[in-house]
Amino acid sequence: MEPRQEDKHLAKGAEQAKEQASKKVSYGREQVIEEAQRVDKAKRTEKHLAEEPAQLAKEQARKKAYLAQEEATAEAQVARKARETKKLGEK
Repeated sequence: MEPRQEDKHLAKGAEQAKEQASKKVSYGREQVIEEAQRVDKAKRTEKHLAEEPAQLAKEQARKKAYLAQEEATAEAQVARKARETKKLGEK
């Protein structure tokens, strides 16, 4: 090979090596990002599972309180009607 052709050949080889290295770095970067996303998802899932029982307990307590309030309101209405009926009966 002539020196010019050899230089071109070496330059082309160096360019290809540079591109391969760049691709490897890019691929490695993507792998790191994907792994970080998997770890984040796992942490969120773990946190959600840890909080779930407490959330369910809060929900049940709210429902129980709501039902108790509804029952008290219904009882108060019955008592009010009974008093009104009694007052009407006394007159």
